[in-house]
Amino acid sequence: MGRILTKAELAASYGADPADVDLVTETMARLGVEVLSTDAASRRVRIGGGLSRLARVFGADLEQVRSTDPTGGESTHRHRTGGLSVPAALDGVVVAVLGLDDRPQARAQFRTAKPEAVTTSYTPLQVGAAYDFPPGTDGTGQTVAIIELGGGFAQSDLDAYFSGLGVTVPSVTAVGVDGAANSPTGDPNGADAEVLLDIEVSGALAPGASYVVYFAPNTDAGFVDAVSEAAQADPTPAAMSISWGQSEDLWTAQARTALDQAIADAAALGVTVTVAAGDRGSTDGETGRAAHVDFPASSPHALACGGTRLETGAGGAVTAETVWNDGTDSTTGGGVSVEFPLPSWQRAVGVPLPAATAAGADPPAAPASPAAGAASAAVQPDGAGGATGGPAAGRGVPDVAGDADPDTGYRVLVDGQQLVAGGTSAVAPLWAALVARLAQALGRPLGLVQPLLYAGVAAGASAPGFRDITSGDNGAYAAGPGWDACSGLGTPDGRELLARLQA
Repeated sequence: MGRILTKAELAASYGADPADVDLVTETMARLGVEVLSTDAASRRVRIGGGLSRLARVFGADLEQVRSTDPTGGESTHRHRTGGLSVPAALDGVVVAVLGLDDRPQARAQFRTAKPEAVTTSYTPLQVGAAYDFPPGTDGTGQTVAIIELGGGFAQSDLDAYFSGLGVTVPSVTAVGVDGAANSPTGDPNGADAEVLLDIEVSGALAPGASYVVYFAPNTDAGFVDAVSEAAQADPTPAAMSISWGQSEDLWTAQARTALDQAIADAAALGVTVTVAAGDRGSTDGETGRAAHVDFPASSPHALACGGTRLETGAGGAVTAETVWNDGTDSTTGGGVSVEFPLPSWQRAVGVPLPAATAAGADPPAAPASPAAGAASAAVQPDGAGGATGGPAAGRGVPDVAGDADPDTGYRVLVDGQQLVAGGTSAVAPLWAALVARLAQALGRPLGLVQPLLYAGVAAGASAPGFRDITSGDNGAYAAGPGWDACSGLGTPDGRELLARLQA
């Protein structure tokens, strides 16, 4: 874990060169494009104008299409084909242009259980007790940001839910990004379930924290803007929970890099970004048998959260815990990235080659610098250099795990209905709550915590502060002693983890 930066330090070291921002502004104005806002610290320039003019400026070939979105539904959106270009004056300055293509980018990583399939269900408090969340902590003084790309919540649901648990109703504030807003649909099986699951799991486990829920459009530009707004907020959150994603190879290179950089900014400011690893096994729901990992969980700057099946006995003690695998389309994600190289802190734990690489495909390379694109421009960090080639092994996913099987899921209240829900969507807010409580006890933020979690951990060895999950698989990858590509380092022992971090 590196030194936590102030916002001023981050802007000075990694923000866009003010001269580059001025050049973008002047060039856009000369071409008849309106500059709506600039933010050198997060390297963003927002522009607006007629679609035909923007398409000409960036050489975009756009059409209106109807296609299947990541959730399996149908959506009508702008679709870009072919490459993009930027005015010659901005070559090497603008590294990503997002927003001309507004296809839905991500899916929520939650599952609601069929009543007949539920064998055991828990309140978040019971899961926190099973994982021995550190006593004497409740997140007081900390802020948790939650990123949502659809749906909404009603305060009446929160009041009823937390009162029913005997927990003080936490402070929850909604913030709209890029024109989106807290918009409950009234469908308890839709995006509202994701929103309420995130708030209720985290809020129950860290009720003393303040929660800020950022609602953004489900587009690559919306996702990047939501993460950037949350990271740059005042006060800086201790944790940011993200339960949305999609197979990393279904992102454009420029969008993937822009979002990874936004998460890196958050980590540098002291935010631990917890991200669901996906709910569709080692294929991440893609056709064929090839393995894929979910992004942004595969970002090396995110704490990737996998899923288990939790069983407890008398007194709430854990009696068994295995990898969550209920079959096709209901299994924890996990695997090895082909887009992000192996981080230094994972080199000793035995991350394998990606399943496709083991069969003869090319090894992963470091993330490529993105091609330029449209409507929200990302500017090159001041003094940044080009990417270099990465090692043969890629970033391993997940880092950590928690109860995710909907058949042993969480009791939640969504649009006035009692449901049992799971998925790795529940694990990201669970870990965000734990991070808030750890930060409270330590008196400091954790930021990129993986170097501490992996420190001294060898391949096949259990990590202090974790319950090692050694049984089960997610398809291509099986659990075993030590880190593995379906349960990571394992599930938390909060009390022991705090003692380790204090030491």
